[in-house]
Amino acid sequence: MANTLLPIEERNLTPDEVELLDRRRRRGQLCLVIGFQCLIVFTLVTLWAGQDFTVSPGLAHPMVYWDAITGTLAAIFLLAGIRLRRGSTEFISY
Repeated sequence: MANTLLPIEERNLTPDEVELLDRRRRRGQLCLVIGFQCLIVFTLVTLWAGQDFTVSPGLAHPMVYWDAITGTLAAIFLLAGIRLRRGSTEFISY
């Protein structure tokens, strides 16, 4: 009997296709971990970025730029991780 938790397109895969699917999902998990780490750094750097934005003169706001880059990276990695992990019905903690 087929596993009903699996999507229909994944029920009749060859072993090579299953390996590729597992690799894609592991890469997705890695992207999610990197994305959440960037999100934590983004949240902490926001404190310094606010001070830097109000105190620094002119366009010299390195912490604001760092915060924007980190926030963008967090969004990119989180979206890529969600896309790569699609179809997974289990929680992987490695």
